[in-house]
Amino acid sequence: MKYLSHYISPFGGITLSSDGERLTGSWFDNEKYSDEFIAGNIEEKELHIFDDARRWLDVYFQGRDPGFLPDISLEYVTPFRREVCEIMLTIPYGKTMTYGQIAEIIGKKRGIERMSAQAVGGAVGHNPLSLIVPCHRVVGTGGSLTGYGGGIHIKEKLLILEGVDMSEFFIPKKGF
Repeated sequence: MKYLSHYISPFGGITLSSDGERLTGSWFDNEKYSDEFIAGNIEEKELHIFDDARRWLDVYFQGRDPGFLPDISLEYVTPFRREVCEIMLTIPYGKTMTYGQIAEIIGKKRGIERMSAQAVGGAVGHNPLSLIVPCHRVVGTGGSLTGYGGGIHIKEKLLILEGVDMSEFFIPKKGF
């Protein structure tokens, strides 16, 4: 059984999902890949984990680092996507990392010379815990804010909220 709850943020509605114990998903409404995670037996129900997630979101949308992480589960993603999510969790509040840097970390860990930044991009795009696992902090090597399931303009607003110096970044004319 999967459980759902909703949160209203300054940037739009967010759907939260849980397996009953841990947070398994968080998406801005109408996010690109959310349907693949919200299938099957679903019930709207208030759970303690949703209270924790709302507390995290409340602090975050006040423009502060929450300083804690709700109990999350990444068991519903592939091992590669889990590896990418674990790296994204290391990106500090108010900082960014490129797809290429994540690919380099994975390549070194696996002892291979080169890892595809595009493969990393695909994994980032399928992050089931959008915002909480900070995929919005992943940017293109040249400063492109390319890619964000919740919309490129939401990604920009989230980075501004975190105090990121936006002078280094741009929104691409294509691909969003």
